[in-house]
Amino acid sequence: MILYRTKQRGLIVEHDGACYGAGDTDWDDLINREDLSNYLQMQIDVGDTMSIPSEDEILAPLQSQEVWAAGVTYYRSRTARMEESEDAGGADFYDRVYHADRPELFLKATPHRVVGAGQSMHLRRDSTWIVPEPELTLVLNRSGDIVGYTIGNDLSCRDIEGQNPLYLPQAKTFSRCAAVGPGVLIQQEPIDPDTAISIEILRNGDSVFTGDTQVSQMKKTLPDLAEYLFRDNEFPVGCLLMTGTGIVPQDEFSLQAGDTVNISIEGIGRLSNTMV
Repeated sequence: MILYRTKQRGLIVEHDGACYGAGDTDWDDLINREDLSNYLQMQIDVGDTMSIPSEDEILAPLQSQEVWAAGVTYYRSRTARMEESEDAGGADFYDRVYHADRPELFLKATPHRVVGAGQSMHLRRDSTWIVPEPELTLVLNRSGDIVGYTIGNDLSCRDIEGQNPLYLPQAKTFSRCAAVGPGVLIQQEPIDPDTAISIEILRNGDSVFTGDTQVSQMKKTLPDLAEYLFRDNEFPVGCLLMTGTGIVPQDEFSLQAGDTVNISIEGIGRLSNTMV
């Protein structure tokens, strides 16, 4: 099942190519239902079918939730972080994080800094080396349980972070710095480790970068990332957690205004955003 927030039709659940209303409730309440999967199945069983929402109807799949992120969970990310921070003397930090039990976790965005599918993301004006980071994103309820999966784009300023690891908040958090969507895959079993994550960047209609990886390439486990995030921390309405990227463009690449970033994850869909 894929759960969507929409502008006019409220919450919609898609199943087997058809859509149904997800009940008269708001997002914060719905994702914190203990019987979420069974509740949505009941709405499907008794509801009338409706059209699948178009991209311009869909809102980001969050309401009051913060977006957090995990860093250096893939070997490719470890290597890129070490290279960009070598001159600042921080390269060793990222190698230690990659091999440590404790993950790197940071606040990525508050809800008003997040956009959904089809909306534009913001290129920070004082950065000249900005890249998208395609990430499987966990939807967690207030108890820290993984209730679903969506797609995330953790837009990152590599030059700012590379100058000094302490600049991470500036490199990661700014207006429209995060995109999530289009919907949330709701399933009771864990996501398949062989699930593919892919990205394509278009410039003037031409493909200028492609890449792919699999969830299985992640060094940290998804339950461990969620457990560390919720240690001595409270999320009254739950949160979203981006789980790190295994795809990093070549060092000479930087996003430009007008570029379109398409991120796809098997079973969830495609998150498309234009840079401005």
